[in-house]
Amino acid sequence: MSRYMTREGFEAIRKELDFLWTEERPRIVREVTDAAELGDRSENAAYIYGKKRLREIDSRMRYLKNKLEGIVVVDVATLPPSTRVKFGAVVVVESEDGKRNTWRLVDKDESDAQRGRISVQSPIGRALLGREAGDCATVEVPKGTVELEIVEVRYGPGEP
Repeated sequence: MSRYMTREGFEAIRKELDFLWTEERPRIVREVTDAAELGDRSENAAYIYGKKRLREIDSRMRYLKNKLEGIVVVDVATLPPSTRVKFGAVVVVESEDGKRNTWRLVDKDESDAQRGRISVQSPIGRALLGREAGDCATVEVPKGTVELEIVEVRYGPGEP
């Protein structure tokens, strides 16, 4: 099954990978080399920390590379209009208490509730997928069950 990610999310991961590979890792390698030249490595805190940091960087880079494998990059600015909620949609919902929220559905690694971006893998995201304006979705959240009415579904560029 393909995993979708917005171009913005994909570029953020590529930018982090590039930073780790071209800036952070070479800097730490230099620090470890300098620390190794000081002599006894078994009690050299800079050397021990540097080696640990290199392992962390390498692990993070493997994680990010694996994350990008099989990703289908979606440019939300060019998504065709649809009445149904799909990945990349901006969805306006109203809860039972009349409170409205506007969210763009994105990949779990891009979600940021403060920016109005929720994951399609989240309980709310899964409940909204495939529905249309006027539909209601019942969602189990940590605080209990919430009923959300879909007020609007739109596609296109920009923040929600």
